[in-house]
This record gives sequence, C-alpha cells and structure tokens, in this order.
Amino acid sequence: MEMESISRETIKPSTPTPPHLRVYPLSLIDNIVPPNSVPLIYFYPNQLHEYDTQDDASNQGSKISSIKKSLSKLLSIYYPLAGRLKDKSIECNDQGVSLLVTRIKSNLSKILQNPSEVLMNPLFPDEFPWKDMGSCASLLAIQINIFACGGIAIGLCMSHKVADVSALFHFVNDWATLNKISSEEGQFIFPEYVVDAGASVFPQGDLPVLSGFNFVKQNNTVSRRFVFEGSKIESLKAMVLSSSSQKVKNPTRIQVVIALLYKCVVSALILTPKNAPFRVTTNLRKRMVPPLPEKSIGNFVWSFYPSNQSMQNKELHLHELVANIREGLSEFCDKNVKNFGDVSFVYEFLKKAPSLPQKKEAILVMEKKTMFLFSSWCRYPMYEADFGWGKPIWVTTSDCPMKNTIVLMDIRDGNGIEALVNLEEKDMAMFECDVELLRYASLSPN
Repeated sequence: MEMESISRETIKPSTPTPPHLRVYPLSLIDNIVPPNSVPLIYFYPNQLHEYDTQDDASNQGSKISSIKKSLSKLLSIYYPLAGRLKDKSIECNDQGVSLLVTRIKSNLSKILQNPSEVLMNPLFPDEFPWKDMGSCASLLAIQINIFACGGIAIGLCMSHKVADVSALFHFVNDWATLNKISSEEGQFIFPEYVVDAGASVFPQGDLPVLSGFNFVKQNNTVSRRFVFEGSKIESLKAMVLSSSSQKVKNPTRIQVVIALLYKCVVSALILTPKNAPFRVTTNLRKRMVPPLPEKSIGNFVWSFYPSNQSMQNKELHLHELVANIREGLSEFCDKNVKNFGDVSFVYEFLKKAPSLPQKKEAILVMEKKTMFLFSSWCRYPMYEADFGWGKPIWVTTSDCPMKNTIVLMDIRDGNGIEALVNLEEKDMAMFECDVELLRYASLSPN
C-alpha cells in the first residue's frame, strides 16, 4: 500500500493551561498501568458517489484545517493530553499532541476487504499501536489518512498512563462534535468534566508506588477477528436460558460471548478450567459508590475472576460459565468496589493483586497456568463520532501482541460483537477451526 506523508506537526491547546493546573497527579491505578499506547482507528467512507481528486483537494484541505482547529480547542479542556509524563504526574506544559496527515494511493475498500496487520498498522501514527510511548513522547498521537477514493481513516494512540479506552472514546466524540458544530457555525457547550478524577478518587499521595504491570510484546502471537451477529448472540442467550433452570436470568451479550469463547478455547487447546483461569475487565465508573461521571478521565478499569463454582467439571457448560461470570462480578463489586472510596483499602487491594510483580508467590503459581484476559469495550460510545462527514463505518483497534488476550467491541449495528482474539500461532491454528465457535461467529469478515 503506497503512502505519502503530507504533513507532520504538533497541535497545542488554543488557550494556555492555568498555572494551578500545571501538575496533574497520576492515581494509584495510573501508576501501575504500563506506558504503552491504546490504539483506536475510525474509518469514514466518502459520502459522495463520485470523487474528483482535483476538485476535491481544496475540500480535503478544508477538512484537515477544521480538524486541527477543533483539536486545538478541545486540548484546552483535555489539557493533560497535551502534557508530558514526569515522575508520578503529568506536567501540563502545553507541548501538544502529534498530528500526521498522509495520502494513500489506494481506496479505503482495500483495507475494509482485508483488514490485515500489514495494511492496518501504517494507518497509526509512526506505527505506534500498543508500543511504549516513552516519558518524553506526546501522550496522544494522531494520524489522518486520506484515501484515493476520498475516504478517511483517523488512527489514534493514547498513553495508557493518562486514561483508559473509555476516556479516549469520549475524547474523540467531543472532538467530532466540536468540529461538526464549528463547521456549521454553531456553539458547542462543553459538559462538566472531571479531569483530575483518577487522582481525586485514588490519590497516590505519600503511599509507596507499587510495581506496575509489564506489557511485553510476544512475537509468536497472531490475531484473528471474529464477528458475532446479533441473531447468533440471541441464539446463545436462548440456549443459556433453556439450560439454566432459572439460575441465569437475562444473560447479556457480553456474558454469553465470553462464555462461548472461553469454552471453545479451552476445548480447542485441550486445557481445563483449573489450569486455564480467566479474568474479565469491568468499568468501575458506574459501579463506584457513588457512581463517577461517565466522562471521568483516568484509569477506571479493573478485572475480576469468575466464580469457580462448577469450574472443576471436565465438561464446560455455557449456562454454568455465564452464571460464574455473573457471580464473580457481583462478588467483586460487593467485596471490593463498594469500598473503593477508602484509599487505604484500595492500596491494600492493589498490593494483593496476583497479577502484580510484587506477588512473587502468585507469579510462580500462574507460570504453570494459561491465563486468559477478556477486555470488554462494549457499551462504550464507539460509533458516535461524526466530524460532519457522517458516522464511521467501522471502529476498531490494532492487533494486540499480548497472547491470550481477547478484546470485545460492539459492531456498528449495536447488536453484534467483534472479538479480537490474540493467541500463540500454534494455538490459533486449532482455535480458529473450532466447529462450535464457527457455528456462531464469522472469521475475519469484510
């Protein structure tokens, strides 16, 4: 895929950050999160039936100019993103974010028909997806890719130290809204933000900084995209309800898809639940007491283990797995999240987390097991970003180099789920042929 670099510049906030906001402290959770980037990419088709390169050049230039102006305005609100990491904080010095513009001499359809890593990665800034962005680097990097057909792809990489993917989705949506309203000469009233929410809820203070997670790229990891259409998910729900004897009521899309994926991967790799535990992430914002605003900036995601009831059985049943996921979430919230208002409780909770390096005895145990992590990005406002060209046709992330990690995302209709599955190459060869999985999911669809 031939690509031409058009411009590279740094976009700074339209108004300087006030002196009293120059130091943005990281929270307890921010400090243990790895400094890798969180990648997102938005694909927008050309809304016109015909595209004249010469006539439309000025229109594309106008779009890019508008995007830069609206981004600059928004960075005055999301001011930590324009800063740089320094010790246990972000120095909000308005150094800005990196913005690249490229022109691609092929049509957007080439990507959409074959969304391979080779074609996708160049659409991200400096091919940054999931990489360590470094303490001196821009905390947010953006690349705008203009295709020969007039379609546009916007790739973003944000340092995980600043916030989780929920905050990045809201940032892009606000950017799009501001850009659209500005082009229509309207006025965008910013909602109330809780920019320092992470540090205000989970302050680091004088507590010792815990050793953080390691994010190590594994070269033998391969990724596959599986799509569960809404109708197939409804079939899975019906199966759970018919088998559960009222133990599970109203199973969610996410629960049944996770249950099926786990059941299939354990079966395909000839594992057992005992030596292949799994964790599921959950958004803490709405589960805190009291709940945090939806747009709170920071890292507010943690993972829980499903209940181990019925997990020792040699044969896994879908309804039992769904019940275990629900019970595990309920127990996690009742025992832990409801007490997260107490900083000392949070600190002790994090210190005991078996996935952190300081728990050496837990690591020795886990090294003998195969751990799976399900990270759900479902229910986030993925498809709302309309810059004035309509909503995106596809929003996704890059292939993840962490093996045994599965990322779930909504598809455009809001009913189905896209699962990005990352396994060792030899394991994927068995998993992607699983008959039960392929009964409900499509592998790498266009």
